[in-house]
Amino acid sequence: MLISQYCNLASVRSCIWEFGADVPTLDKITVDIMVVLGTTSMPVHQVMRLSRGAIIELDATEQDEVKILANNLPVASGVVMVDRNRIAVEVKQMLPRSPDHR
Repeated sequence: MLISQYCNLASVRSCIWEFGADVPTLDKITVDIMVVLGTTSMPVHQVMRLSRGAIIELDATEQDEVKILANNLPVASGVVMVDRNRIAVEVKQMLPRSPDHR
């Protein structure tokens, strides 16, 4: 029985406890989290001329939802929040996993 079949991201610790998995073992696993604010397309010669301070226009506004990726796989969507000088992402929806990534 796979824990991931019964757990969601918000309750993974309590679910691990319930199924008797070793929490310290999972603490050693690293997951790369990436938040996609928007995308753009540009020719390679423009990319090669980018320098510090360059501004890249994206196809999104500040009200648009962002994509949250874990190890380059989409796992959730959310919204950007700014509190004083801190930026955070609030998860609004967990995305269904494809059958080949379960």
